[in-house]
Order: sequence, then structure tokens, then C-alpha cells
Amino acid sequence: MRTIAISACLVGIKCRYDATDNKNKALMKKLQGDTLIPFCPEDYAFGSPRPTMDLVHTVDGDKAISNENGLDLTAIVNQYTVDFFDTHTDLDLLIGKDRSPSCGVCSAKLYDEDKVLLSSKEAGLMIKEALKRNIKCIDAEDFI
Repeated sequence: MRTIAISACLVGIKCRYDATDNKNKALMKKLQGDTLIPFCPEDYAFGSPRPTMDLVHTVDGDKAISNENGLDLTAIVNQYTVDFFDTHTDLDLLIGKDRSPSCGVCSAKLYDEDKVLLSSKEAGLMIKEALKRNIKCIDAEDFI
């Protein structure tokens, strides 16, 4: 049995920006018997529903920027991330929601400060911290 951190929307928690989920029944079937630890830094920090955010490359690094008002939301997302991994130190795997600015493993979109797309193959903020801690990470769509 593995201990797996997983994007909460994938297990059916209604925590997406529009207060829906991305429940993935095929994925849940493959993970039967594993211990799943759901996470969602964006829902924790801002609730659901909430304005969308983008991952933006700045001179100070990659930031989570609100599409509603341009506010830098990075600090609260990063604090959740650090607290999560400090609490859950025995993870065998992390399964992220593809294309998420927080949870995308190798599919998050990265923009420049003028919102020009730089890449669509980036790691989200939570994944960057997981990788620093040598936690194996995979996008849900690549796991199935």
C-alpha cells in the first residue's frame, strides 16, 4: 500500500475555481488500496468558487497571479505547500491535476508579465516544492 498525495478535485472534492470537481473514476479504481491524502492549496487559501490564477514568470521567480485583480497570491499558496509537506513526510507519490498553476506536474502554463504564453510544460507551485523534497510527481492524465 502506498501513501499518495493527490489533487483533491480528482477524488471528487468540489474545490476547483468554479466549485466543481474533476473526479476521475478510472484513476480512483487504479488507486484502490492506497492511502490517499487530498490537497488543494488554492481552495485552502481562497475558497471555491474563486477567481482563476495564472503562473507568471517574473524577475523574482514564478508567481501565482490573480486574473481578477492582478494580485500576487504566491505567498499563501507556498505557505500551504510547505505546511502540507512538513506534515506529510512519508509520501510515496504525488498525483497532480494537469494544467493547474499549483498542481500541474509538467503541464502548467507559464506566462510572462504581459500574459504571453512562454511554456505549457511547467511545474505548478506545489509541485516545485515537492520536487525539491524529492517526492515523485506525476500528472493524473499521465498516470492512467
